[in-house]
Amino acid sequence: MNPESEKDTAIKNMLEKYKNERVNIIPLLQDIQDIFGYIPEDAVDIISRSLDIPESKLYGVSTFYAQFHLKPRGVNVITACCGTACHVKGSERIISSIKTSLHLDGDEDTTRDQRFTLEKVACVGTCSMAPVVIVNKNVYGGMTTDKITKILRKYQIKKQDDKD
Repeated sequence: MNPESEKDTAIKNMLEKYKNERVNIIPLLQDIQDIFGYIPEDAVDIISRSLDIPESKLYGVSTFYAQFHLKPRGVNVITACCGTACHVKGSERIISSIKTSLHLDGDEDTTRDQRFTLEKVACVGTCSMAPVVIVNKNVYGGMTTDKITKILRKYQIKKQDDKD
């Protein structure tokens, strides 16, 4: 039998606070995501068995709310608005430019080195600034392909500086 992994230990320690109360799934999933940055499949299995909550219910909640992620995300999260105003002003060209800059192919949304994740959202509510891209909660309006290339270059340079 394999010794308990650090991941299993972290999950079981977090679950202790839920043992003696009626479980609200959203805070439970938020706690798991705070630990790992996403909701790992094996965490869902452990939660299901430990708290007698069907996996289908955990997955139902985690896939319904956009705040939850079922796979690892990059250190830098790029959110591209695809709402009507942004779309009309060229968001698809900007997204294509981001994918090219980050070497993301097809449906890939996270770089292989886990430094960047690109997410497309329906609307960020800043239509007057369209097209809009958010990088790590920094909002950039009036975006163009040239501007996003320069912005991403700064984050890529930071990556190089981190290695030194």
